[in-house]
Amino acid sequence: MNSPLLSVEGLSKRFGGLQALSDVTFAVNTGEIVGLIGPNGAGKSTLFSTLVGLHRPSAGKVALNGRDVTGLRPHVIAANGLTKTFQNVSLFAGSSVLENVLIGGLVHSRVASARGFAMDCLERVGISDIAQRSAGSLSFPERARVEVARALCTRPKVLLLDEVMAALNTAEMDEIISLIRDLRKDGLTVVIVEHHMRAIMSVCDRIFVLNFGQLIADGPPAHIARHPEVVKAYLGREHDV
Repeated sequence: MNSPLLSVEGLSKRFGGLQALSDVTFAVNTGEIVGLIGPNGAGKSTLFSTLVGLHRPSAGKVALNGRDVTGLRPHVIAANGLTKTFQNVSLFAGSSVLENVLIGGLVHSRVASARGFAMDCLERVGISDIAQRSAGSLSFPERARVEVARALCTRPKVLLLDEVMAALNTAEMDEIISLIRDLRKDGLTVVIVEHHMRAIMSVCDRIFVLNFGQLIADGPPAHIARHPEVVKAYLGREHDV
């Protein structure tokens, strides 16, 4: 049996007296689309930030493709193939869309070669036609796609998407779901934090559930939608899948 692409063992994170993550263990296989759900404050964004090195774990291990990347600096983890988008999209408003995206490519390349790949990433997410526009002039859906393109420009093996569908209408959400499926066809492995249950249930192979920093469930959407502890802690009711 092949080893998982992303392996997390006993990951914990404490901020002073707050235990944000407690002994979180899971694995993600190559080519999977995995969801991460839970109530506000459950630790989802903290988990993502700890995986990519923005927070140093208090305990535990993160391995990518068999290599221990625990506690490495973010640019080193990104260069190894694990990167995330940011829930609060923060672009350089006075720079062009292309310039914002090519920043991700600097993990591997100099500006000249990163520029060409950045254009490829913009094409991949469907916004190459706005490459020269000022990032400060973009709508929220456009900003979300720029954020995905910038993450893709780091050439990830595993892409962590932190609520890229927030504030999107149904049609815009369906476009992002289609994009995620296409990225999987390209060979990318994806982990998604998302509050829209229709989206998460329709696109994911498996779903992890966090509550108070602990992993309380892991399984296919149909299992998670009816899991008594998940319904009680987060969903409020069973969901059809």
